[in-house]
Amino acid sequence: MSHIGKYIYCIIEEKYDRNFGTIGIGNRKDLVTTLCYNGISAVISDTPMSKYVINKANLTAHEMVIEHVMKDYTVLPVRFCTIASNLEEIRSLIRRRYPEFKGLFRDMDNKVEMGLKVVWKDMDAIFGEISASSKIIKKIKSNISGLDRDIKIKAGKQVQKALAEKKQDEGQIITRKLNRISVDIKENKIMGDSMLLNLACLIDRTHEKEFDNTINDLAAEYENRFFLKYVGPIPPFNFVNIEVT
Repeated sequence: MSHIGKYIYCIIEEKYDRNFGTIGIGNRKDLVTTLCYNGISAVISDTPMSKYVINKANLTAHEMVIEHVMKDYTVLPVRFCTIASNLEEIRSLIRRRYPEFKGLFRDMDNKVEMGLKVVWKDMDAIFGEISASSKIIKKIKSNISGLDRDIKIKAGKQVQKALAEKKQDEGQIITRKLNRISVDIKENKIMGDSMLLNLACLIDRTHEKEFDNTINDLAAEYENRFFLKYVGPIPPFNFVNIEVT
């Protein structure tokens, strides 16, 4: 039987013991509670001392606990599958990194994350615009069947370069508007030709409605151009991810 350790979900400012219910990771109905040191608490539950597989179910369970705690607190998320062997190890962690955590609480006070993905709706139209705006690409495409392999590869690279530039130009239009209401914005990896933005926006809780209105205005303005999908508010996963070594 595996030794039972303590799974750490996040760090909060709390000087009293809290009980968040039997919502622990691993479908074991483990109780999620707190361990406090000098006004800072780790949100924890019992768990076997073994690695959790990185899959949707486990990641969702980890994040759902933090989202539940976020309803009442500013949270500092801890990296997935951070397990301490005992309570003293957690006290030592908080004691050792106390100034760092206090600084992060100042930075993240009343902050939440909003995620936004922006995708072009009509890629045929986008590639058509690229071809129309580039004499080189237009010339190559007009005689594509008679070209050798190297020139076709070069043509493909020209198209991808033009596509990247178009993503940057059009993405900046949206990012500039979000900058006005965001404390910070991080650009995450984009996937495929059609996605031009994958943003994590850190905002103050008091600006949630303004953010929502801004997204709705953008969606209406670019109804025929972009599909906008956003999630939030969620914990600031892209801005705080405490690692324990």
